[in-house]
Amino acid sequence: MFALQKSKTKTSSRNQIAIKGVQDSILILPNNQFRAVLEVSSLNFELKSEDEQDAIIDTYESFLNSIGSNLQILIRTREIDMDKYLQDLSDRFASESEPIYRSQLLNYKEFISSLVTTNKILTRHFYLIIPYAAANKTDFDLIKEQLKIKVDIISKGMSRLGMHTKLLSSFEILDLFYGFYNPSMAKIQPLTEQALSLIHTALTQKGDN
Repeated sequence: MFALQKSKTKTSSRNQIAIKGVQDSILILPNNQFRAVLEVSSLNFELKSEDEQDAIIDTYESFLNSIGSNLQILIRTREIDMDKYLQDLSDRFASESEPIYRSQLLNYKEFISSLVTTNKILTRHFYLIIPYAAANKTDFDLIKEQLKIKVDIISKGMSRLGMHTKLLSSFEILDLFYGFYNPSMAKIQPLTEQALSLIHTALTQKGDN
């Protein structure tokens, strides 16, 4: 189980995030609140025929009516860092010996460079946040089982819409928060499993003292 500790600095909005920890792909919040996070693939609705669009809308309506609980939809838009990609192109150009391939690589790199100079290259990720509230201190295995049932229902509903789902791991959940509230640091110093282990160890030792 990984845990996050809030800073004592009151000026930052990040310090107001109440996260008790993450265990077995479940986000643990105060007051016996728990969350599972599903990443969902996209669907190009505009490319569907009118009949297909109507069928999707009807299926989506049935899906929403069948859930029986709240559901949060999160859309995350991020600017893609093209620096590494451009560096890889430069490395390939430097190691390429064939003149025709060198010329193609150079032209392609110049095209990409001009493209990112005048435009932001964006990517979108879609998530479903699945809640569970325990009336009191409940066995964690029971909480996992209840959330698993909800996750299975929602995953099957998304499948009927032609979309794929993936349950985020503990690391991926914390990395998602890290990217939200430390975007500049996440870009230059990505979160690692080792860093999370060190945080967990430090907090555990502090709690034992």
